[in-house]
Amino acid sequence: MRTIVHVSDLHFGAVDPTLLSPLREAILGIRPDVLVVSGDLTQRARKSQFEAARAYLATLDLPQIVVPGNHDIPLYDLVRRFFSPLTRFRKFISNEALPVFFDDEIAIVGVNTARSLTFKGGRINVAQVRAVADRFEGLPEAVTRIVVTHHPFEVPPGGDESDVLGRAPMAMAEFARAEVDVFLSGHLHLSNTVTTAQRYRIEGFAAIVVQAGTATSTRERGEQNAFNVLRIGRNDLHIQTLAWAPSQGAYLPSAEKCFTYLRGTGWHASNA
Repeated sequence: MRTIVHVSDLHFGAVDPTLLSPLREAILGIRPDVLVVSGDLTQRARKSQFEAARAYLATLDLPQIVVPGNHDIPLYDLVRRFFSPLTRFRKFISNEALPVFFDDEIAIVGVNTARSLTFKGGRINVAQVRAVADRFEGLPEAVTRIVVTHHPFEVPPGGDESDVLGRAPMAMAEFARAEVDVFLSGHLHLSNTVTTAQRYRIEGFAAIVVQAGTATSTRERGEQNAFNVLRIGRNDLHIQTLAWAPSQGAYLPSAEKCFTYLRGTGWHASNA
């Protein structure tokens, strides 16, 4: 059994400071094997915001996989945006093009989907997809394969279809061949967990898409600040969403979903 805490859209520069200590306490209390941060660590990619994000992450003494989001690329500094968009992210947060965490039960690869030419949306390219797939090649069948992006492969019911990651069908076809099990993302500030089966319809393949809300930002979109906890077994996966409860001053369980892996068809929602 492995435990992953999945947080997203911290947005330092637009953070509710009262949430930082309770979030830290909640994460450390869970004692995960790894912390995944799926982008938008800052509000406007300013040096002071990256410094604050780095200082906060340093208080979480855990293995970490961190990818950038569109807010981690400068918006108004056009020279930096188009010629060195991720310089500050790489200096203060992570200089790894494909951050990884591998052990004998889980394999996690992060990939950057933020682009200078898109102010909100994201995109993945063929080279990135193949590089991720290469990281998974040769792994034992029992290892759960996880891909982390900022932009999502799916949107909640009624969501804006333009928010789906650019070139997602191409990527999903390749990731199906690589037998990816789980996709973790952020961006929408809304929690959502579904399988890929309905949108992508790839025979014999159904992976789990896990969307995290915003853990600490003041920019809520009709949902309390929240994060996810994934508990991964051999053929089962339990996902719990913890949401901020102002009256109790803590992040408390608000939703749960369970999935079972069936050979030949992939992951399916279960009741246990």
